[in-house]
Amino acid sequence: MTRSPLNFACLALATLTWGMTSRSLLAAEPVGFRHALFDGKSLNGWTAENGCEVDVVDGCLRLKSGLGWLRHDSRLRDFELHVEWKALQATQYDAGIYLRSSRDGMPFPRTGYQVNLLDGHEGNIPNLEAAKSKGLAKPAGEWNTFDLRVVGPTASLRVNGQNAWQATGLTILDGWLGFQVEVPQGGQFLLKNIEVVELGYTSLFNGRDTTGWARVGDATENCWYVTHGILGCTGKKGQWLRSLEEYDDFNLRLDYLASRSTNSGVYIRVPEDGNHHRENDSLPPAGLEIQILDDTAPEHADLKDFQYSASIYDFAGAQPRVTRPLGEWNSLEINCRGQQITTWHNGVRVAKTSADEHPLLALRQTKGFLGLQNHGSVVQIRNIRVGTAVVVTDPETP
Repeated sequence: MTRSPLNFACLALATLTWGMTSRSLLAAEPVGFRHALFDGKSLNGWTAENGCEVDVVDGCLRLKSGLGWLRHDSRLRDFELHVEWKALQATQYDAGIYLRSSRDGMPFPRTGYQVNLLDGHEGNIPNLEAAKSKGLAKPAGEWNTFDLRVVGPTASLRVNGQNAWQATGLTILDGWLGFQVEVPQGGQFLLKNIEVVELGYTSLFNGRDTTGWARVGDATENCWYVTHGILGCTGKKGQWLRSLEEYDDFNLRLDYLASRSTNSGVYIRVPEDGNHHRENDSLPPAGLEIQILDDTAPEHADLKDFQYSASIYDFAGAQPRVTRPLGEWNSLEINCRGQQITTWHNGVRVAKTSADEHPLLALRQTKGFLGLQNHGSVVQIRNIRVGTAVVVTDPETP
């Protein structure tokens, strides 16, 4: 991933960080992208796995019933997590916070780490010897605060503002975040103010205006607007947005909200003109498009497989299709490493291709601009951030 020192400094200033609040785990501000994982109103961004039930009560997530876990879309490597929790069962309460977990396993993840919310063992990680403390949690029925920092093989925890432990030995370096639901044995829990700093990511959108993006195309029509931290396209034909910098290998993440009949996309590694189609080497240079679509629209019922949301246009269709219903935000992750392109949609890997599988992919640039397409459709985008490309394994681990 490339950027100039000046632009890096500007983007770093625009990045939302945790260090200015009392929740910081470091004396200095961490370099990363901060955002809320729970909006206080809905389960958007979360998936209840293995039949458990979770709902929203008075601005809190409630672990309501069953055995399973509540998984967030986010796959996290290095991060800081802030969460506030309260046990509703008076004694022998039990739940947990999963980190760097796999998506498989019944009723709980097969691999990963669990920070306990078990009566008498609050904050401990069972399979990490040094990750143990006692006596820092408040009694059942009172709110507790956990601030967890995970970087490489090392993790540390603060409980209600006090240092609990620091431990090393984590061997799983990537995975999903979630909460254990163990209501039959451990009772219900409430969770609120769930926020994360994705360390190593830089914001590409400041939430106030389109600083950092060039408007390309017909300048007579203003097709883009910013409101309440959301970047929106009006649906009028005209300009598309291009990054000011070029990128080679990177991991790009964003959330999008499609509208009825939305047809849009994210350009990656495109030249200045945004060209993203090239069928032979006699044609001009081109990058790629990752599709954003209203998959449910009747007019989109009979498309090629690579035209649906999160697909790598011209090359690999998204399978499975996990687009959320209209009115709900979707998460999209794009990883470019050499000529290997991978996408995740709502936390699920849906497309992966390389020049070995599709030789025509070798005709596409391995360095270029990022872009937000204007295809004459209404779409909203938020939480745009970029980090270092990851190594993608097949089958995916953990």
